[in-house]
Amino acid sequence: MKITKFIHSCLLVEMPEPVNRTALFDPGVMSESALDINALLFLDDIIITHNHPDHISIPLLKKLLVKFPKAKITTTAETAKQLKQEGIKSTTEASPGIVFFDAPHEDVSPMFPQPEEIGVHFLNLMSHPGDSHSFRETMPILALPMTAPWGATVKAVNLALLLKPKHIIPIHDWHWSDEARTSSYEQMEQLFKDKNITFHKMVTGIPVVINEQPQA
Repeated sequence: MKITKFIHSCLLVEMPEPVNRTALFDPGVMSESALDINALLFLDDIIITHNHPDHISIPLLKKLLVKFPKAKITTTAETAKQLKQEGIKSTTEASPGIVFFDAPHEDVSPMFPQPEEIGVHFLNLMSHPGDSHSFRETMPILALPMTAPWGATVKAVNLALLLKPKHIIPIHDWHWSDEARTSSYEQMEQLFKDKNITFHKMVTGIPVVINEQPQA
């Protein structure tokens, strides 16, 4: 599995033959300048965990669909209703290779509207929980939200130590400065290494390849 991060929580996940499937998770406003649509060769799925702007950009979605009109958008009922108003088709049904899991958005009152949210297991290999630290299951690869107005880094770390994924892809860290992100990544890499968990120090636009078997 090849995973490329495009700032914050947007991940491009590519699975080679024989699976041959590419998915884009949470293309939000932070990712608009980082994601080069012209460089994308394939796109089968667009998965949107919830409708906050840092996870969904309507202009970016429309540009993606111009190039990939057959890409299937999977999201919540709340987000699907919003997309329908924009003339964008989506589904709330999980297609083969996608499994929803309980990952409620953390409480954001009174700062933001409380959204409906889905956590998604992809191909029995990777889990993306959206904006949640309140989930209790993961595939071998976990996209872990690191920091937010609604959540603390120490809670993220303790959750990962409890769930014990084999790999961690840090997401939701736009709030850190570049210096803070670099320092935190270094600290996390060593902390999780001591627990036999690989923490990937993601750089926007630079893919990592993880050779891991799907969870049974």
